[in-house]
Amino acid sequence: MKNYYYFLGVSEDASAEDIKKAYRKLSMKYHPDKNDNDEFFELRFREVQEAYEVLIDVDRRKSYDNQFNSVQRNIKSTLPPKIQKFHSDKIRARVGDEIRLYWQTYDADLVKIIPFGLEKVNGERRFKITQFDSQGKFQLLLHATNTAIHKTVVQAITITQLLVGEVDEEPQVKERLNNRREEHHPRQASSPLFIKDKRFLAYRIKVVTIVLLIAFILLVLKKVFALF
Repeated sequence: MKNYYYFLGVSEDASAEDIKKAYRKLSMKYHPDKNDNDEFFELRFREVQEAYEVLIDVDRRKSYDNQFNSVQRNIKSTLPPKIQKFHSDKIRARVGDEIRLYWQTYDADLVKIIPFGLEKVNGERRFKITQFDSQGKFQLLLHATNTAIHKTVVQAITITQLLVGEVDEEPQVKERLNNRREEHHPRQASSPLFIKDKRFLAYRIKVVTIVLLIAFILLVLKKVFALF
């Protein structure tokens, strides 16, 4: 069941005025017209609207509270929340780069990823970095909460900006590792000395073969002349 209070960022005992203020603030933040009709912001905008329409109405809010509390008592875990996995496929990127984000939590009924907002307890999403902060950093924060015991754990990922002309170090690191392996285990097939020795060995085998063949022919001729 959706937690409308969490959608609006207010407590369960929030006043009608608090709900109105939260709605105005979030509806402006997530309005599609201000975010190039981005699907993510459009979804968040609809969630905020849905939460507001229920909580601002006294009767609907009372009915919702009864159902929500009943569901929470029946399904919530009493164990502390745990973040099992939270990582991205890049830790260095440029503005406009696409990032893949993965996360997995346990015993959490509310998961929020800043700067995106509410997310599923386990999931994956793609996004593009539109800007870095003044220090060239882009930070992601995962909040996993178990509202039954009021416990929250947080984990962060920091993506560093690659400047113009700067090359990602990861390919260079791999290249250096490969070079080190070749230093310790040189490829004999590409060694000029090895090729020279191989050719010399083939030449010796050829010469020995010719000598043995000549010796055999002379031996046969000798036996043939002996018969006469």
